[in-house]
Amino acid sequence: MKQMIIATCDHVAGHEITETLGIVRGNTIRARHVGRDILASLRNLVGGELHDYTKLMAEAREQSIDRMIDEARSLGADAIIGMRFSTSVVATSAAEILVYGTAVKLAK
Repeated sequence: MKQMIIATCDHVAGHEITETLGIVRGNTIRARHVGRDILASLRNLVGGELHDYTKLMAEAREQSIDRMIDEARSLGADAIIGMRFSTSVVATSAAEILVYGTAVKLAK
């Protein structure tokens, strides 16, 4: 399977956009774990990175990107341009990661 090109800018160097296929998106909602919250509260006392939450958010971003790529592939896209992330709180202990961009076809 051909690798999907993903760019945060509105072009892909060395390629011409031949067709714009539309907006594509992927998202996931992740909840925190109560046990991790207790450890995070203790970490807040001394400062430092909350490694479990960093890992949780990284996994959520990757899952969202995978879902966006799947949608772009279903449209026959070669690339996604203008990719952006958005994060929002949807509940006291849950956050949504949304990634979106424009699916396009390319020519060299």
